[in-house]
This record gives sequence, structure tokens and C-alpha cells, in this order.
Amino acid sequence: MAVWIQAQQLQGDALRQMQALYGQHFPIEVRHYLSQWIESQSWDSIDMDNPQEGTKATQLLEGLIQELQKKADHQVGEDGFLLKIKLGHYATQLQNMYERCPMELVRCIRHILYHEQRLVREATDVSSPSQVSSPADALSQKHLQINQTFEELRLVTQDTENQLKKLQQTQEFFIIQYQESLRLQAQFTQLSQLSPQERMTREPTLQQKKASLEAWLHREAQTLQQYRVELAEKHQQTLALLRKQQTIILDDELIQWKRRQQLAGNGGPPEGPLDGLQAWCEKLAEIICQNRQQVRRAEHLCQQLPIPGPIEEMLAELNSTITDIISALVTSTFIIEKQPPQVLKTQTKFAATVRLLVGGKLNVHMNPPQVKATIISEQQAKALLKNESTRNESSGDILNNCCVMEYHQATGTLSAHFRNMSLKRIKRSDRRGAESVTEEKFTILFESQFSVGGNELVFQVKTLSLPVVVIVHGSQDNNATATVLWDNAFAEPGRVPFAVPDKVMWSQLCEALNMKFKAEVQSSRGLTKDNLLFLAQKLFNSSINHLEEYNNMPVSWAQFNRENLPGRNYTFWQWFDGVMEVLKKHLKPHWNDGAILGFVNKQQAHDLLINKPDGTFLLRFSDSEIGGITIAWKFDNAERMFWNLMPFTTRDFSIRSLADRLGDLAYLQFVYPERPKEEVFSKYYTPVLAKAVDGYVKPQIKQVVPEFLPTTGDSSSGGTSYMDQSPSPGVGSSSHYNIYPQNHDSVLDAEGEFNLDDSMDVARHVEELLRRPMESQWISHTQS
Repeated sequence: MAVWIQAQQLQGDALRQMQALYGQHFPIEVRHYLSQWIESQSWDSIDMDNPQEGTKATQLLEGLIQELQKKADHQVGEDGFLLKIKLGHYATQLQNMYERCPMELVRCIRHILYHEQRLVREATDVSSPSQVSSPADALSQKHLQINQTFEELRLVTQDTENQLKKLQQTQEFFIIQYQESLRLQAQFTQLSQLSPQERMTREPTLQQKKASLEAWLHREAQTLQQYRVELAEKHQQTLALLRKQQTIILDDELIQWKRRQQLAGNGGPPEGPLDGLQAWCEKLAEIICQNRQQVRRAEHLCQQLPIPGPIEEMLAELNSTITDIISALVTSTFIIEKQPPQVLKTQTKFAATVRLLVGGKLNVHMNPPQVKATIISEQQAKALLKNESTRNESSGDILNNCCVMEYHQATGTLSAHFRNMSLKRIKRSDRRGAESVTEEKFTILFESQFSVGGNELVFQVKTLSLPVVVIVHGSQDNNATATVLWDNAFAEPGRVPFAVPDKVMWSQLCEALNMKFKAEVQSSRGLTKDNLLFLAQKLFNSSINHLEEYNNMPVSWAQFNRENLPGRNYTFWQWFDGVMEVLKKHLKPHWNDGAILGFVNKQQAHDLLINKPDGTFLLRFSDSEIGGITIAWKFDNAERMFWNLMPFTTRDFSIRSLADRLGDLAYLQFVYPERPKEEVFSKYYTPVLAKAVDGYVKPQIKQVVPEFLPTTGDSSSGGTSYMDQSPSPGVGSSSHYNIYPQNHDSVLDAEGEFNLDDSMDVARHVEELLRRPMESQWISHTQS
């Protein structure tokens, strides 16, 4: 159905909005009588920023005039006579208005058609709600609305510019006529010097001219005052729309960008470039400045020809409003493009970038301002936002904390790049209760001062970084990261620095943990529902087996990273962070391959393996050791059915990889549920090294489990230890493994776990052997 047919069915406020789209710039009668022709033209195909497209615009204008004249010629009868005259008049009017600027006609009609379609769509959605559109569609519509509003602001600003010129021309003519009235008054004065007869001849004519001119001046003064008030009212409407548009961009779009930046600190998707936001802010600045100049010119006209009335008060109010709008724009667009690290170690170099989105448009770069960085405490940040004096106090000393803003001509950006800052010293406040140093939040304050419009407006701008936690040793990193994670995930917009809920729902924490997990491990394989159920059971010390029952359970900060887990000497976060650390450093490909089940406890592992063939194993994260991963496997013999190897940690994998360790254990044959081990891990085996020169044989460390050592049957060896030179299984063939002699004192405990003390004895023994001269310790196969 044609848009115009639907538009005529609008009711109430929607109808009034539609009618307001039309006026002298484009009469509604033209839209009505040429609706079919107008909607059939390709108005959107014209590039408004390309001057070469002017030919197309001219053709559309000529087509519109021809269609109007054709419509007028077809009008007959008494009723048609008046319409014929009216349409002919509109054709002439539009021709005169747009022949020098046909692009403006294209802008005008595009603007009208867009808003008609919007009003029709909104009315249709209310009467018959359709399916909910996707977030991407909603975002696209929102951005389209912003761009259309800018077009509307451009048109109304152009309209007020035309009105201002008309006012100026009218006032100039008024002044000329006023000067004429003064000349007539002077002539009256000179009549007294004439003879009575001559005075009687000339006085009536002068009197008539004077009376006529004074009447005209009186009427024209009222007209001028009316023009001034109408212009001021138009400016009020423009500024109201401008403020609304600015609120959408600064309090919605920019705040959303900052929120994305904050979540990116937790591993969320990148916040995206600022180019689009800068373009919008620059358009705001341009339109604000245009309206500001118009108001100042209107003030000048009023000063040039004072006429008593309300206009002075209206102009003063407009000036105040414009100053407020531009101040809000400038101060809000001084932002941190690249945040400093949120876990900040003293005596360590760090960087940050600050940007002024409207700096180029306002020509701030003509006198580039300096930006200063200072670290302040949470309390000082609160006082700063309340405009309370902090007496220029800081909570530490930052080296290289001053930087001049640079303008990049190619990109039009004005920014300050702090590349070599370093926190030399930190001053901590008195901590509250159980709060540790890794829970204390600071922020980097960036501040600058600059002027706009030849020192007419001076701005002092300040912006705060995301909260940072200061550490002095790497061992504090994981607890500091927990503080940052909680703050980034659960901070609310517009909060008092740096208030954050003490409790959140488990479902909220799940989202934050999954985001952090995928980013840290650098994997698209996130946490599954089963993984999250395991984590919930661990955190709440519960055996409930339904994830949905945990979703609305509150989790406190103390549960997350202040109180140890039951029976353990570490917190929930410390355990989870250890898992991410070992995966990131050593096990990422195996996690991505799905070879690591990970989040299961010992009993769950046994339940999964019970019906599997001997030699089936799985890899799970240790409950007892941070960052540990253990092998659980099934091998049914007289002693037991399930076996659990003492956990490996990052330190172990730095010596020998997980794949090589699994390759050493030939009796582990299937990765749960039933994947052949060689198929999963052989591609990660370390290739055998070339034989050594100078008569030496290179040793190789191999993974052994004493309970599974084969009997050598060679009693003459005297218990000599061998280090096999063969590659990992699957890389080179070997009929047997030469390993350490059988140790009948098991390092597996009764539960199938390594005994820590005994295993450390074995480790120390191996370490001692490795330190001895190679010739006396290692015997090659040819010598044995």
C-alpha cells in the first residue's frame, strides 16, 4: 500500500506530527496530488555529499515542476479553477526556491518520506504488534533515527538562518525609512525660516508624508518585533531538539560505548571505534555553533535598533541554554580511549590514551592543551564528583604524567598518548574490616584546560579511568584481578565511585565467569551448563543437580574471593583463576579439541568411567590443588578399579607436556568417552631429537607410574636406571620402555591419589640424578 494512503489514516498526535512536516518549503497539497510520482522516484540513490549528483537533483526538480503543471492543466470546472491556480502557484514557488539548490529539494523530500514511513510503521506496530526485531535491526533503526534528526536539525537551522537574513533586510530597510522620517522632521524645522505663503504651500505635503511614514514605521516596528520573537521561538524549538539529540548521543550511545569498554576489561568483545560517535559529536558541535552565531547576530540587531518587548529576555535565555549545551558536549566528550591497566603494578611502565571528540571541530588544536594524569583514591574520586575541594591531593606519584594533545589531520582526532607512565609510589588509606590491599580501588584522573572561540569560553575538563587496583608484587595479581572482574561486571551506570553490589545472582556471575574464561583461555569453547553446575556446587558446597535452582541464589563478594572454600585454603576465585592459568599456558589446544573434561569431581569421574573398557581415561581439574589437572582412568585389577594420578601443575608442564606424559603411559588407550588416545594427542607429541655429538647420549625424561611398571626379568642389572632415547609413542616405534626400576613402595594412596610426601621424595631423587655427571648416571642401550 502506498505510504501516502496509510499516512492519511493516522490519528491524533501522529497526524499532527505528519502535518508539521509540511509548509512553505514543501506544501502538503503537492504531496497529495503527486503522491504516486513522488514515491516512485529514487530520492535515496542520490549521494548528498557528492556535488556531481547535482544533475540528478536538477532532473528531479524539473520533473516535479512538470508534473505539477501537468496536474494543473488537467483541472476543469468551477472547483478545478481554484486548484489550477494554486498548483500553478506552487510550481512557480518551488521553482524559485530550489532552482539554485536542487539538492535541498532532495533533502527535504527524503526527510518527509522517512518520517512518514516511521509514523506509519509505529502506528501499525501499535495496532498489530509484529515479531520482535533483532537487536541489530533495532540498533540500525536507532542510528537511522539519529541521522534523520541531524537532517531535521540542519533544515531548521537553515530555516532560522533564512529568517535571520530576512529580519536583517527588513530592519535595514526600516532604518533607512527611519532616517527618512528624521529628514522630514528637519524639513519641518526649516519651514519656520520660509515666508508664510511658501510655508503654507509646502507644509501640507510634508505633514502628509510625515504622518504616512510614521504610521508605516509604527506598523513595521511591530512587525520587526514579531519577527524577532518568532525567530527566538524557532531557536527555542531548535535547541530543545538539539538537547534531546545530544542526550541520546551522550547519555545513551557514549555511555553504552563506555560500558562495552568496561566489559572488554573482563574479556568482552572490543568496544569498537569512536569514529561514528565522533562524527555525531562533531555534527552536534557544528549545529550548536551555528545556532550560537545566529543568536548573537539577533542580539546585535536588537542592540542596533532597540524596540521594547520580551525579546531581550528571550535572547539571554537562549544564550544561557546554548552555553549549557556546548559545555555538556565538551566536558562529556573528553574521554579515555585506551584505559590504563586495571591491575597496576608499581615501578612498571604503562600507557593510556585520552581523546577529545570535538577537539578538531572546535579548533582546540590551534593551541594544543596539556593533559595531566594523577592517581587518586576512591574517596577522593567521590569528593571530586561532588565538586568538593580535594586540595589537589593525590594518592601516589606518577612519572611522565603530562602530555600535550596532538591533532591527526588524516583522522581528524585530537588525543594525548601517555606512553611511558610509571607509578613510583602509592599512598594507601586505612582499610575497613576484612578488606585487603587487593580490594582497595584507585583511579587515574586526567584533566586539562582549553578555550574555545578566542578565549570566549574556557573549559576545565576532567575524566576518571576505570577503577585500578595497585599491587607491588606479582603474587597479588590474582586477587586484584578478582576485584576488577567484580567491579567491571556489576558496576551500575552513574554510580558513586566505585560502589558495586556486595551480592549478585549466580546467573549474573556465570555470565561474567564465562566471558572471562573464553578471553583468558582464548577459546571459543566456553563454559557449558554442566561446567556451570559443577562450579555452582563448588561455590555453594551443595549437591543440588539442577543448574536452574542455583540461578536465583545470591553470591556475595566474600563467597567469591574473601572466604576460603570449605576444607580448603583457597577461595573460589583463586581455584577458578588457577584453572584458567594452566589452560592458557599449557593446555589450550587440548581444551579446544574437547580432550579435557575438566569440571568434574572424583566421584563423577568414576561414575563416568564405570561402564567403559579398561584403559579409558579422562582429564579433570584437581579439587585439592590450584591450577592442577589430574588423570582418572579405569583399570580393573585385584587391587582396585579406578586410579587417580597426582595433579600436574604449570611447573610440571614446563618440564614435559601433557601430550608427552600421556604418550608415556601406554595403558591409557581411550580418551573419554571412546576416542583413541593416539588420534587425539599424537599430533602434539614432541619429535625425537637428533643424536648428540661428542660421544654423549641425550637423556629423556619419561612419565611413569610405579604400580604399572612391567617386570624386566633382568636381575643382573643391579637396579640401574635407564632413560629411553625413543620418541613419544606414535612418533617413533618402540617395543618396550626402559624406565626406573620397580619401586614397591607405592606413591598412590589407598584412594588412588599420590601421597604428597612420597611423591616429593621421588621428585627429589630424580632431581639429584639429573645434577650428577651424565657418564656415571645414564647408560645407553648399547652399553646395557
